[in-house]
This record gives sequence, structure tokens and C-alpha cells, in this order.
Amino acid sequence: MKRNKYSANAIKVDWKRNKSLYLLAIPVLLFYLLFMYKPMYGALIAFQNYVPTKGISGSEWVGLDQFIRFFQSPYFVRLLRNTILLSLYSLIFCFPAPIILALLLNEAKNKHFKSITQTMTYLPHFISMVVAVGIVKEFCMSDGLINDLIVMFGGTRSALLQNPAVYRTIYIISDIWQEVGWGSIIYLAALAGIDQQLYEAASIDGAGKWKQMIHVTLPGLMPTVIVMLILRMGSLMSMSYEKTILLFNPSTYETADIISSYIYRVGLLEQNWSYSTAIGLMNSVINCILLVAANKLSKRVTENSLW
Repeated sequence: MKRNKYSANAIKVDWKRNKSLYLLAIPVLLFYLLFMYKPMYGALIAFQNYVPTKGISGSEWVGLDQFIRFFQSPYFVRLLRNTILLSLYSLIFCFPAPIILALLLNEAKNKHFKSITQTMTYLPHFISMVVAVGIVKEFCMSDGLINDLIVMFGGTRSALLQNPAVYRTIYIISDIWQEVGWGSIIYLAALAGIDQQLYEAASIDGAGKWKQMIHVTLPGLMPTVIVMLILRMGSLMSMSYEKTILLFNPSTYETADIISSYIYRVGLLEQNWSYSTAIGLMNSVINCILLVAANKLSKRVTENSLW
């Protein structure tokens, strides 16, 4: 009884002391409850033959039939291959790009050059996805800038976005262009937090800029890199469907069609609600497993983790 009374008094004291902070947190909690947790109830239709007029409670339960249907689909192998390849290419090329940019900007001594470079690399992130894809399409047209450069070096003109062989290259390069500046912000913040005395000590020991980066900068940056990598692993199977559906076309489905874009087509265009929900749920489960596995592996190997 005394313990319960003490706990109640502690809660009252804490409430009085931090009342304003708790009130500020209420809108955030409501947002997550209404828009993140409440919609999870709708995932039940993945196990049903959902009919909107009958609702979730009145629709027929079919168990794992929707999942089996996807595994047996003629598109399954293509979708899985394209999603994994595009995710791996993004991980290999897009993930290190902001780190490299942050390291380069950190070494820049001219403040005006640094500010201009940061502004120019940040800007594409704030451009609407529709506008950004429109720019990419203009550049990739047969009479666009990229084809002009190809002709200049002795090549021939072609509709690049109609060519499945170059779709992934265009997607990854445009992704780097859009996000490299914005992604470098967190790494620049991490670099700013490195103790400058470490650089002074390394300089006294005779370490040049390269060795300082290897032995001071990178170890100081590594915890942030690992955390961002773990988060990236948690979305490995969820490539942006918005960019894909704006950029691809039927002639590039062979290499461009991914799970997210397929969910959009069968869910919203074909109105197969249960089928698309089952695919999306499967995708989310895989992402969750990858996140937990990456976090556990990181904790064991580097002692850095999210939890």
C-alpha cells in the first residue's frame, strides 16, 4: 500500500512539474494513435475476401488464400527480383552518397562555396516528386540533354525511359540527385559533434588529413552511419511507389515493376482490396524482420543499435 501511495504521489509531482510538456505531447500521441495504430485494424482484410458493402465483420474469411495467390502469381518472381535489385543498388550507391558529400563539405574551408554547395544539393529534395520526375523525363527524351551528350560522344539517340536495360540506372542516379544533400544534414551534424581536440592530438602525432579522416572522423561518424543503416534495412523492401509509377511505363515493367507499384495497381486501379493488403502486409513483415535482424547483428558486432 505504501509503495502504491508513493508511486501515485510521484506521478502527481511529475505531472505538476511537467504538465506543459505532457500537454504538448498529446497531439503527437493522437496522431500516431489515429493514423498509425488505428489503421492496423484494416490489415484484417488480408485474410478475407473483402467486400466494401459488407465491411470487415461481414466479409468472408479465406485464411492465407490471398498470400498463396501472390506466391503463385506469374508476376511474383519478377516483382521480387526487381524490388531486391533496386533496393540493393540503392543501398550500395544512394546510402554512401550523403556520407561522402558530408565528408567533403566538412573539409571545405571556403564558407561561401560550402553554403552554395549545400543549398544546391538540398534544393532537389524540396521539389515535388511530380516535378522532379518531369525533369528526369525531359532530360531522358530522345531530344533531351542526356541524348545530346550521348551524340556528342559518338552515340545515337534513343528514348531512354523506354529501355528496360537503363531504367534502374536512371532511377538510382535521380534518387541520388534528389536526396544526397538532404541526407547529408544528419552526417554533418554528427561531424560537428566530434571533439576537435582529437584532431589536434592526431596532428601533433604527425597524422595528415587522410589519416585524421581514417582514425578520427570515420570512427566518430560510425555510430550515426550504423543507426541510419539499420533504419534503411527496415525499409529495404519498400521502394517508393510514387516515383516508380510516375517514371515507369509498360515497356519497362520487366525491370521497373516492383512490389509497391504492383500493390498500387491491384489495390487502387483494379480494386482487389484484400489481395493488395495481403501483399502489403507481407512486405511490412519482411521489413520488420530485416530491421530486427540488422539491429541484433549491429549490437553484437559493433555494440551500436536502436534498442
